Formats: sequence, structure tokens, C-alpha cells
Amino acid sequence: MVVFEKPHALTDAVLHYCPGCTHGIVHRLVAESIDELGIEGKTIGIAPVGCSVLAYNYFNCDMIEAAHGRAPAVATGVKRALPDNIVFAYQGDGDLASIGLCETVSTACRGENVTIIFINNAIYGMTGGQMAPTSLLGQVTQTSPYGRDPKTQGYPIRICELLATLDAPAYLERVTVNSVKNVNRAKKAIKKAFQNQIDGKGFSLVEVLSACPTNWGMTPQKALQWIDEAMIPAYPLGVFRDKGAE
Repeated sequence: MVVFEKPHALTDAVLHYCPGCTHGIVHRLVAESIDELGIEGKTIGIAPVGCSVLAYNYFNCDMIEAAHGRAPAVATGVKRALPDNIVFAYQGDGDLASIGLCETVSTACRGENVTIIFINNAIYGMTGGQMAPTSLLGQVTQTSPYGRDPKTQGYPIRICELLATLDAPAYLERVTVNSVKNVNRAKKAIKKAFQNQIDGKGFSLVEVLSACPTNWGMTPQKALQWIDEAMIPAYPLGVFRDKGAE
């Protein structure tokens, strides 16, 4: 009896992510959801700039590259042109919450029937560890060497809470993948976000608190602990909008 196997929606390509990075876990959850929903042949993924830029190597579905921050706009165009296809964007916090914030808010405000997987690791990963819109207060990064100071650098942007103020989004949930229990919860949320699109419910976004040991300057084990100790208190887990449950 097969207990576990690689999802068909994942290719055999070796992931380029740093040791301890949890992008790979989220990739697997996305692929498992695609497999279980039987939508691989009709799914189109959008990967912008950031650590996820090479996602087209890893998913066995059509993939489109988008300019930095523009994945929601590209996803909107693809979904409107091909309404019978399932369209998802896979974005990091520097991409989605900084240069792409306008596209994110506008896509959510219109209630576009797309799925957004949002990786929040509180730092710019690909470009060397600069402060991101989601970096925590006091967090040391390459561009906040004394810790993020709200007087000069503002406060972290909480995307789920921000989007929950809009009328249109159908589903917003924040999860993490730093334990087996949390991985299982994340899988449920990601699959629900895809199912919502299949059912035509509208805009769904799943925010995943993710580890970046390299740029955090931690071991992989400590990075997972830091999610519990620092990130979750700043970014509480939970459902912020679920029109299907209302």
C-alpha cells in the first residue's frame, strides 16, 4: 500500500531553495490540492519575481512569468480570457505587499475569481535579506541593521487584515507550515482556496507564514521556532473572511 508519494502536479526538478526554506512544503501542498481536485490539465500558475521566480520548473501545469508584483493583474487577464481554467498566483511578501500592493488590493476589490498563495517570510529573500513590508518591529535585516523602527520605517503590513476591510474577497486565511499540525491546516486552506475558484465564489488568498533561515541568520530548527515565538504573535493565524461560511 502506498502511504505517500510525490504529487503528480510536481515535476522531478530539484528545488533551488535554501536548506530549511519552507517554500518546498507549500509547493507540495499546492500540488497535492491540484491532484486531488483533478484540475492539473486546466490549471495556469503565475510566478513573478522573487524566490518563487523559478516555480515554472516545479509545477506540472502551464506557468506564466509576471513582472515584479504584477501577478494578480496577469492572473486577472488570464482568468477573464480563459474563464474555465483555474488560475493561481504564487507570490512572496516583497512582491505582493510592496511593489505589487496596488495589484493585490485592486484584484481583491474587484473580487476576481482567482487564487493567491502568499508566502510571508518577513524579509526579501532572493535579493539578500532587505527589510520587507512584512518585517517585524525590531527585526534586524540588511536595511534595518538596528531593527525595524516604526518612527522611520513604519509598521508591518498585515495583508489578510487589510483585505478583510474590502467587500469583495470570498476567502482570506493565514496559516503556517512549521509543524505537522500546521502543515495539515495549511493544506486544508489551500485546497479550499482552489475549490472556491472551481465553485466560482471569487477572490481567495491564503497567507502562509514561512521560514527563511538563511536571511534570518538561523538554523532551520530555530527558524521554525521563531515562527511560533515572533511571527504568529504579530500575524495571528486564522480565517479572516469566508463567505461560504456566512
